Amino acid sequence: MKRYDFSIDELYEGERLDKGLTLLTEEALSRSFLQKIIKDKEVYVNGKPQKASYILKSGDEVCFETADSVIPDILPEDIPLDILYEDSDVIVVNKPKNMVVHPAPGHLSGTLVNALLYHCSGSLSGINGVLRPGIVHRIDKDTTGSVIACKNDNAHRCIAQQLKDHSITRRYRAIVHGVVKEDERTIETLIGRDPKDRKKMSARVPDGKRAVTHIKVLERFKDYTYIECRLETGRTHQIRVHMAHIGHPLLGDLVYGKNKNRFGADTQCLHAYILGFISPSLGEYIETVAPLPQYFKDYLEKL
Repeated sequence: MKRYDFSIDELYEGERLDKGLTLLTEEALSRSFLQKIIKDKEVYVNGKPQKASYILKSGDEVCFETADSVIPDILPEDIPLDILYEDSDVIVVNKPKNMVVHPAPGHLSGTLVNALLYHCSGSLSGINGVLRPGIVHRIDKDTTGSVIACKNDNAHRCIAQQLKDHSITRRYRAIVHGVVKEDERTIETLIGRDPKDRKKMSARVPDGKRAVTHIKVLERFKDYTYIECRLETGRTHQIRVHMAHIGHPLLGDLVYGKNKNRFGADTQCLHAYILGFISPSLGEYIETVAPLPQYFKDYLEKL
């Protein structure tokens, strides 16, 4: 049997139990399968069986088991990692472009999780299930920079709580279309699934979740601006959605932005630059800086 343990964070708060588990397992387990085991009272929320219609709340602990054959094993792979910080509880890596954070159906190898399983000899937290061992948060495949992973469940709970409390420092660097006039600006909207395209998020939905991004201009160019974004909340695609919402989509973001740019970029120019957190075991503030990747520096040089 494979055991799934999920600690629900704000990203999945408000979802039905069956839909939330479908999203959490990256659709590796079908919604119909999950509905069946929920109906059979095999899914526990905070130690008690719940109905499929149960609305998830931040902090809920959800667990269930499946037969080994339901999902394939995720194998360790000897993939080089750019390690920014590591101790007995956590590891922070500088994720390159085009690397997926965790496996999903049809994409079970070459991910950050595969690399972490090898580097950490399989010693990663299990709270987020067998597809996402160690993963507390994630960034998009084409976003580069800092990602923290946890080596045990106690560390996972500690970092997850800091994320929930918005006490973790997360500063990104980005290049956006247009010249941003304000030196500093705060963007606050609701963000939710786009009703017209469920693969996208939108800042124009009435039932979304509060999202706050603080931006600071670092340098202005002709037709482009180099900015820093500080996340107060961590919604899916938050920076990409917010910058598009105010008319300054990210360079290369073909999903939320413009189809063409002078560089021919076809993925968003976004880098998780600074990550700061309280070490679960040391109790001290740790801050890491992920150097800008070469592609990013090349764009800045050309501008």
